[in-house]
Amino acid sequence: MFFEWHCFFSYIIVRMNTKKLYKVLGVRNLTESTYVLRVERNGFEFTPGQCVNIGLTDEAVNREYSTYSGVNDKYLEFLIKEVTGGIVSPALRKLKKGSKVSVDGAYGLFIIPRPEARRKYLFIASGTGIAPFHSFVKSYPGLDYTILHGIRTADEQYDRRDYDPKRYVACVSREKKGDFHGRVTDYLCKHPVNPKTICYLCGNSEMINEVYDILREQRVGGTNIITEVFF
Repeated sequence: MFFEWHCFFSYIIVRMNTKKLYKVLGVRNLTESTYVLRVERNGFEFTPGQCVNIGLTDEAVNREYSTYSGVNDKYLEFLIKEVTGGIVSPALRKLKKGSKVSVDGAYGLFIIPRPEARRKYLFIASGTGIAPFHSFVKSYPGLDYTILHGIRTADEQYDRRDYDPKRYVACVSREKKGDFHGRVTDYLCKHPVNPKTICYLCGNSEMINEVYDILREQRVGGTNIITEVFF
């Protein structure tokens, strides 16, 4: 099988902004390990689904995060999972309103080049891999989509209210809650995909590999499967 590591390679090719400092507007905690960082927009341009590099002003390191906010929002948001022992994600969570972070980007090809209301889209995510899909849905309100969100526990249904309840399917693996008990792969085996569907996959590499193979077995063409590896 084949997939592209968009955020890693296209950074060299596509750079729409230069690095500068942005003021933090707030941190919204979602779970014990996940939060949303909001910073000022300040003219920052991006295409929904693209990545940015976010860094601390006092550290010479940064990390990649997909845009979580909509293209028309007056702010930028990023869905972040705190990594135990990490340098950036724990520090970002502790920032106070008015603090500043560096933002470099936007870049990446995990986008919908020509959003079409008459096309059927399937978004498949694991964990915080739902971030670019949140940006898609907020940016393109007429999209005909379904989201399969693979999570371990029901409290990881991040901002579920932002999606059409008939289009969001929480696949919960470790408890019998949500819309479907099991992994996204289990759901796909029981609910085959129309081969003409445009499928976007985002999350951990194991999920992407397994879902890719299932979709190909269901006769979805390789050009209709677009991937982004988060971890």
